[in-house]
Amino acid sequence: MELVFAFLVALGINLVMFVPAFIFKTDKLTDLSYGLSFLIVAWILYAQSDMGLGKVILLFMISLWAIRLSTYLFIRIRKIKKDKRFDGMRESFVRFLKFWVLQGVSVWMVLLPSILYFSSKDAELVTLSFVGIVLWGVGLLIETIADYQKYSFINKEENKRKWIESGLWKYSRHPNYFGEILHWVGIFVFTYPALMGIDVLIGTVGPLYIALLIIFVSGIPLLEKQADARWGNDSNYQNYKKKTSVLVLLPRLQ
Repeated sequence: MELVFAFLVALGINLVMFVPAFIFKTDKLTDLSYGLSFLIVAWILYAQSDMGLGKVILLFMISLWAIRLSTYLFIRIRKIKKDKRFDGMRESFVRFLKFWVLQGVSVWMVLLPSILYFSSKDAELVTLSFVGIVLWGVGLLIETIADYQKYSFINKEENKRKWIESGLWKYSRHPNYFGEILHWVGIFVFTYPALMGIDVLIGTVGPLYIALLIIFVSGIPLLEKQADARWGNDSNYQNYKKKTSVLVLLPRLQ
């Protein structure tokens, strides 16, 4: 029942946000909604839990990530005014609605291990719990630093036509996505000790889904395609691609 309830909440939040986003054709609400969906669902689930220490820690982990991401995306969309991903979509009721429905489903799927943890009765903190916290913290730190470095880079006039290959971006073409995946892996590891039987398999869907989505669907492939369209004929960019890991932070190839 908890899974069904959480699904309806995640979907409902996005359907409610879809209405003003479509009416006013604004991308501000669209970018802001993703992180807020996680935040709202997590707080509702926490309020219905036994509110033990493990639940408090998990709520903090999700909330800090969601608030940081929502703040960053809101600052970014205020700067750029419009998100090109939604060009040709925000004007179509069906296509735009489809995006919001899929976003609601995605929020639910990524949160699966957290949903099960909040509803569990046996959520004691063990060694593996702290391993999860460390992975979460490292992932959040990497994502935060990578986002800051890229935002600072692209907002300098002299970098308007350049790609970033400094800071963490020297060791990965998408360090922010690496941090994002590591963050959710950390949350799964944190919740794992409280998952029993089939719940372990269900919980595994969360980090697997976000990783597959980023690596093969709407994350890296889309950005790589855009980058190739802009700099594909530049030998320096091709050299950067050849020497730099696509996702995991690794030393550059010589």
